[in-house]
Amino acid sequence: MSGAGGASAQLARWAAGLRPDDVPERVRDLAASQILSQLAAIRAGLRHSAGARLVTAFGPPLQPDPRRSAAVLAALGSWLNLDDTAYSGHLGPSCVAVPLAYAHARETDGAALVTAVVAADECAARITAAATLGPLRGQSALHTHLAGAVTGRMKLSPAAPGQWAHALALAFAAPPWPVMHAFLGGDAKLTHALVPVRAAMDACDAAEAGLTGVPDVLENPRGFLSRFASVALPETLTGGLGRRWHTETLSFKVRPGGPGVDAAVDCACELHPSIGGAAIESVVVQASAYTGYAARQAQPYLDGQRTPLSALLLSVGYPVATALLTGDLTVEDLEPARLADPARWELAHRVRLEQHDGMTAQLLESAAPFGAALRSAGEPGRQWLRDFVGPDLARLAGDTVPEETFTTAEKATPARLTVRLGDGRVLTRERRVPVGAAGDDLRARHRELVREKFLAQGGDPAVADAGGDLADMSASQLRTWIEAALR
Repeated sequence: MSGAGGASAQLARWAAGLRPDDVPERVRDLAASQILSQLAAIRAGLRHSAGARLVTAFGPPLQPDPRRSAAVLAALGSWLNLDDTAYSGHLGPSCVAVPLAYAHARETDGAALVTAVVAADECAARITAAATLGPLRGQSALHTHLAGAVTGRMKLSPAAPGQWAHALALAFAAPPWPVMHAFLGGDAKLTHALVPVRAAMDACDAAEAGLTGVPDVLENPRGFLSRFASVALPETLTGGLGRRWHTETLSFKVRPGGPGVDAAVDCACELHPSIGGAAIESVVVQASAYTGYAARQAQPYLDGQRTPLSALLLSVGYPVATALLTGDLTVEDLEPARLADPARWELAHRVRLEQHDGMTAQLLESAAPFGAALRSAGEPGRQWLRDFVGPDLARLAGDTVPEETFTTAEKATPARLTVRLGDGRVLTRERRVPVGAAGDDLRARHRELVREKFLAQGGDPAVADAGGDLADMSASQLRTWIEAALR
């Protein structure tokens, strides 16, 4: 399974040898959009009032030491849930932030940056996917950032594959395991990506100084997967390298919000013009079991305007109420002044979430967030699903075979919104795939979507337009572009 030297060595050799021409054009284009999208998320983190506290604690996004820049960029771009996801993991905070920091510091050209992001995506997504049938997923899977940060830095460093493999092995010697009470109940989420990125930078420094790690740290019976996966998928670690591109499963977040909230908010935004000045009597959101699971995690921490942002972003009430009342959900809607609006909370308390079996089936049929893992796992995956959602819902998983490639990958997190108005009207909208999520629409217009996202965070249109030619930039052009994107 892992080949000579272990899975970490195989990943390192593949990533070290990856050249720009080895990456299909469609994958390079997605990676370029991912870079601009993550820069928009970083800008959002800077714009929010809490971002100033992050900068006070850890310094500005671009610093003389790229290790510190990498950590700050990772933190700023992740805590508002505007970072981009894939099968599997929240890749942007490490797979984009770290290469950006090192490309800026070491005057790397655009082709090298895009290739480093793809290499980081592929390594981080595979390691995350191998453990995704376990207790940690999404932003709680902090180990994603160990892999993304090591790969993103080493790809832009003069490091031999052996040294690279040792950096991965050292990073995964003590992977982080978050305490969810702290994650949801306070401000710890603001630094959740910073911690593993810093640990990865330390591992790279240690490997460059000659320290070594065990080559089979990931797949050994006493290794990473044995601790972090309920049903391990070790074949996913290196399977399909250069053929099955996890980068093609990317979803680009267009609004803040946790898993499963996006489609409901999209529906609310679409219904807003039809509501006019009519009073809203009731709101019903039907969604998959995954949306319900996330909402239940947040429920104990909901306390009106005093709700911690990490819990608020997982809930359905406030985001949907805000979108119905204003036609959008923005970073500014997460600031204290708007959170204090009693009308939003009065409506939020009347938003009812219902679990829908058909939508759960659609979720499980899609590659992300974990449908592809279930198909790879076979019967052990079905047992994991029964334990996770119960036997009645587990039967909805179907009998499809594992994906050979991800060229048609989809992330279906469906929602149906039904709004009953005081004038007697009943308005309904439904979405199977949220705006920006992996699917046919995203493949057709990802550049357009991430451009809008970047401009919504105050970005310069000229910078956004230049992002389409990122792979053709010289080192000096790229450095200038990065500085302008963060200005």
